[in-house]
Amino acid sequence: MFDVVTFGSATRDIFARSREFKIIDSPEFATGKGLAVEAGGKIYIEELVFATGGGGTNCAATFALQGLKTAYVGLVGNDSGGLEVFRELNDLGVDCNFIKTTIKAQTPYSIILSVPEKERSILVYEGASHLLSLADVPFEEIKQSKWFYLSGLAGESVKTFEPIINFALANKIKLAINPGHDQLTKNIDILKKLLNKIDILLVNQEEASLITGGDYKNEPELFKKFDELVPGVAVMSKGKEGVAVSDGKQIYRAGIPQSGYIDRTGSGDAFGSGFVAVIIRGGQIPEAIQFGTANATATIQKLGAKNGLLKKGDFGPWEKVQVVIGNL
Repeated sequence: MFDVVTFGSATRDIFARSREFKIIDSPEFATGKGLAVEAGGKIYIEELVFATGGGGTNCAATFALQGLKTAYVGLVGNDSGGLEVFRELNDLGVDCNFIKTTIKAQTPYSIILSVPEKERSILVYEGASHLLSLADVPFEEIKQSKWFYLSGLAGESVKTFEPIINFALANKIKLAINPGHDQLTKNIDILKKLLNKIDILLVNQEEASLITGGDYKNEPELFKKFDELVPGVAVMSKGKEGVAVSDGKQIYRAGIPQSGYIDRTGSGDAFGSGFVAVIIRGGQIPEAIQFGTANATATIQKLGAKNGLLKKGDFGPWEKVQVVIGNL
């Protein structure tokens, strides 16, 4: 029996940091800014790090480091990137028996280009993870699990989203969901009809607005609608402003500790899985917020989404954030 089984992408990440990357103002980009290099030029990289990432494996790493019996279900390419994903998860204590390989695509890659302390852009090759099918999911072997944690599923793998949730419900497996881009755009109607089956929903403020149709700046309105849609716990991250959580009875709010950062890749996964890990162990929402925040803060201190993750019993060097509890 597994304490938690995670689903989502598995990637090979390459972090390239250089102060020679230029940040330019341009109306051609949605953000109004671009990350540029000289055409035909040679750019020198100050730091180059290879790591593994992806929502499914990042969260599995946190759960395993917190002492939970953890398995990851996913698809990688039959290549060196896939082998590295398997090796790192295995070293972290994640059960890798449910990782399958395919020759139809390579292991996904993310190339993170960043200017230190400023901006970053990510080049994404979706690859094998997004070809996951129902035939790749070992339903019989995981039906005794206590929790499923679903990160974003994209491409062909979106077809597994609803069946996995229905399977969990039929087998009394609790569900934590951190929906991805496809769930929040192409398949938002499917997501909405499944919300009443979810124990913990993890989204950011803009995603909460997409799901509820409410003004993302109007927190009371968002949570009022969330509490109508989600019978369990709704977790809404607010970037530098911290997090707000509703259990349908009260709202819990907390900020983030003062800290620098090296790279923010994986911080959302670190918070979400850290939060859920505490709940799985029988902890309460305030402690879950405190540990999720500490885990996210720790991971942004290093390049690589898994390199800074906290081990069981460690909250890092920062003071625990204060959690303020208020009525709905």
